Amino acid sequence: MTPLKCIAVDDEPLALGLVCAFIEKTPFLTLTGRYSSAVEALNAIHTEHIDIIFLDIQMPDLTGIELARVIEKAGKPGPRIIFTTAFNQYALDGFRVDALDYLLKPFNYEEFLRAASKAQTYVELLQKAASGGTQEPKDEYLFLKVEYQLVRIAYNDILYTEGLKDYVKVHLKSEPKPILSLTSLKALEEKLPSSKFMRVHRSFIVNLDKISAVTRNTIQIGTITIPVSDQYKEGFNLFLSKWM
Repeated sequence: MTPLKCIAVDDEPLALGLVCAFIEKTPFLTLTGRYSSAVEALNAIHTEHIDIIFLDIQMPDLTGIELARVIEKAGKPGPRIIFTTAFNQYALDGFRVDALDYLLKPFNYEEFLRAASKAQTYVELLQKAASGGTQEPKDEYLFLKVEYQLVRIAYNDILYTEGLKDYVKVHLKSEPKPILSLTSLKALEEKLPSSKFMRVHRSFIVNLDKISAVTRNTIQIGTITIPVSDQYKEGFNLFLSKWM
C-alpha cells in the first residue's frame, strides 16, 4: 500500500515537531507539510491530496474543530482527521466532525502509532470497498463509526435503526444489544439502499426483509412494534399494497 500522505497542524512548535518526528518515523506515513495554524493549512488542504491531518484543536484565528467543519462542508471526500489536544472536553466535538481518533497530549509514540494504524486500516477498507476487493459484494454492507472504530455491518444483519438526539442505535440480528454510532438518521438513510430499507418515522428506519407483520399504522419486526408516522405514510402504503 502507498504510504498515507499526512500534514501536521499545531501552533506549539514543540508539539508540532514531535508529531512530525512521529510521522517521519512511521513507515506507512509520509509527511507532506507542517503548519503552525489552521489558516496556513487550508491552502494545502484545498490544492493537494492529503489522506490524514494530525490537528491541534486550540489555535488562534481558526480552531481545529472549525477547520474540520470547513472540510466537512466542502461536500467532497477530503482528508480524515486525528485530533491532538491537551483538553479531553473536546472529545464529543471530535465525534461530531467524524474524526478518526483523538490523541490526548502528552502522548507517546505507541499511542500515536495506534491512531495511525487505525487510519491505515480505514483507508485500506475504503480502497477495498471501492474496488470490490472483498468477499461480499460492495453493496451488501456499510461502514459505521462506533467508538472511534470503523465497523463493517452487513445489511442483512440490520433489523431496524432508531434515531436519538446525536446518535443512532442500530439493532442487529446477531447482537443482543444495539450498537451506537454518532451520526444522524438522515445521514444513515442516505447510506442505506432504498430497495432494502425504508424510513417510516422520524425516529425509525426498518429493514424491509425483516418485517414479520404490518397494519395500517405499525410494523412488526419480531416482538418489536414500530409506528408509522403520517409523514411517511405514502411510501409505506405503496409498500403495503404489495402485501395485500
